[in-house]
Amino acid sequence: MLDPDWSVIEVSSDPLRRRITEALFTLGAGGFGTRGSVEEPVPDSVELVVCAGVYAGPGPTDGLLPCPTWTALDIDPAGDDEAPDDHRVLDLRTGVLERTTTRADGAVLRTLRFASAARPGLVCLRASGPADVLRAGGGPLRAPKGAVSTSGTTRGRQWVRVVAPSGTGVVALGTEQVQLTGTTREVSRIAAYAPDRPRTPGLAGARTVFDDADEVGIDGLLEEHRAVWERRWATVDVAIPGDPDAQLAARFALFQLWTNVARHDEMAAGARGVSGSGYSGHVFWDADVFVLPAMTTIDPRAAAAMIRYRCRRLDAARRWARAAGRSGARFPWESAASGADVTPREGALGGQLVPILTGVEEEHITADVAWALAHHHAWSHGGAPMPRNHRAVLSETARYWASRVTSDGDGAAHIAGVIGPDEYHEDVDDNAFTNGMARWNLRAAARHAAMSADPAEITHWREVADRIVDGYDPVSGVYEQFRGYFALERLLVAEVATPPVAIDLVLGRERVRASQLIKQPDVLMLHHLVPDDVRPGSLRPNVDFYGPRTAHGSSLSPAVTASLLARAGRADDALALFRVAARLDLDDRSGMTAAGLHLANIGGLWQCLVGGFLGATVRDGVLVLDPHLPAAWPELELRLRCLGRRIRVRVDRGDVVVDSDRPLRAGLAGGPVLDVHAPTELASGRVVAIRRSSS
Repeated sequence: MLDPDWSVIEVSSDPLRRRITEALFTLGAGGFGTRGSVEEPVPDSVELVVCAGVYAGPGPTDGLLPCPTWTALDIDPAGDDEAPDDHRVLDLRTGVLERTTTRADGAVLRTLRFASAARPGLVCLRASGPADVLRAGGGPLRAPKGAVSTSGTTRGRQWVRVVAPSGTGVVALGTEQVQLTGTTREVSRIAAYAPDRPRTPGLAGARTVFDDADEVGIDGLLEEHRAVWERRWATVDVAIPGDPDAQLAARFALFQLWTNVARHDEMAAGARGVSGSGYSGHVFWDADVFVLPAMTTIDPRAAAAMIRYRCRRLDAARRWARAAGRSGARFPWESAASGADVTPREGALGGQLVPILTGVEEEHITADVAWALAHHHAWSHGGAPMPRNHRAVLSETARYWASRVTSDGDGAAHIAGVIGPDEYHEDVDDNAFTNGMARWNLRAAARHAAMSADPAEITHWREVADRIVDGYDPVSGVYEQFRGYFALERLLVAEVATPPVAIDLVLGRERVRASQLIKQPDVLMLHHLVPDDVRPGSLRPNVDFYGPRTAHGSSLSPAVTASLLARAGRADDALALFRVAARLDLDDRSGMTAAGLHLANIGGLWQCLVGGFLGATVRDGVLVLDPHLPAAWPELELRLRCLGRRIRVRVDRGDVVVDSDRPLRAGLAGGPVLDVHAPTELASGRVVAIRRSSS
């Protein structure tokens, strides 16, 4: 039975929305993703299967390699005057996509598909319908158009290999069974995917994935798959009584994070994941700052796989730093298979070709990568020593910043010629976010590398960090976004348009560059990432100042701003922006969902629930909560992972209740640290029942 709390539904989809629906209905596991295109050929459809980290080439425009497809069926087309009733349902609870199409002549076609969560890389499809509509044959796999591919059979199974010019590729192995019962034909498919590399032949890997799948059968595989999803939702979930729309959007976010990122060996999490070809599948700071913190509380092993991707490309980051004449390691703005910079140097904006400077100037990603490692370690391992390869990243990025700063006659340290998160303003000096993150990076490296680094170098890192300017005004409590920002034209977004809006397309790049209008949180990102490194009490004045100047011209913006508004005690305003973020892909509010889901927004949405409304942080192995609920939410309950535990937190107007499957130390902000067993009265007047879970 259809459950609206768990179902994303499309009925007789508008052809203009078809590519959006394809992104929304993406299925995947283990780094492989399949867009939710319909089974028959239709105009403008983007039928696509991709594997995270496997690219068609090394260049800036070389995206993820299209893999063999497994969902196409030979379906007799409806007549031009027919209007089939097409009903598609993505069941988030079980990870199954079902479709029922009723044609004008009464013929009914049904399909069911899933990407096995129990056997990552394995996919299944079942279709049934009238024999004169659902045709036989075609085989389980088809090579993508224009691909360099080979194919054959082995042990009665079809295989198709797609190869990139580099020699890497993907192999798919599949079987198909066709059964005719009266006038009804049923088609059942099982296929397995594996990366194909010179030292790890993909066909053997695909056979391993396939294993005994034929013997288990689709029904057995579906049962295994549903059992994994049941365990996932028992561990990580959200309940928002009285707000089913927000609850469904949050569950959709969780589902797509599992779908796009849940891989446990090495994960190159592109800006659109495995849901589309947007941004050529390249890895940005989206992965480190927006997706990884969410995955740390959802699937810590997947977060560790994202870190593994960065650590294994440290040598490439060292080479990039040397090319810039610096020491240490500098991570590129856009990264792909090798870790070399693949940022395009020009692109189209409003129909004009403009230079892209982010690859040259958006250097804060170097500190963002270091921050991601430290954040994951704090949330997953508490006070345990950091692994050596993680310390190496912290040290090498600190060396970069130490060589990047310049000093003036007064000894103050500056970073010139950068782009901060607000990409409307390029080539600025002393961007508060970049400088603040560089300072954090230097101090974190000094703290974590103290046992293995040269004491003199550690002293130097700390000394440089202390000298970096940050643009803080002690009178107003506001950080200047970059040197000279306060002297720009004082424009507020509301004077021009209603956010979210790409304000540079409304006013033009030069007008916006000369104004205080900003694309997304910049100074505020410091408060989001390193709240202990900003001046005490500065969150609210900076939210008040920069909020009205933020156009939310980036998908990264609304969810993070909502989280900060909640932390600043403005929970109702936070909820309004949370709703914008929640519907960004579901309603295609950016106009770009067809190219793939916005994973940074999806990760930010979950972060807003955990770090914003719940106010959860981890300090020295202690879970600290500072909840702020909007008036529309009488209660919020989250299940998540933290410090190796599975925990559940329920917040209402009077109580905060924490359950853990293992002993846990936790408390409210400013209150005592409590152990996991007895209800305790706190100074705030609220009751925290921190108890062992019986499950």
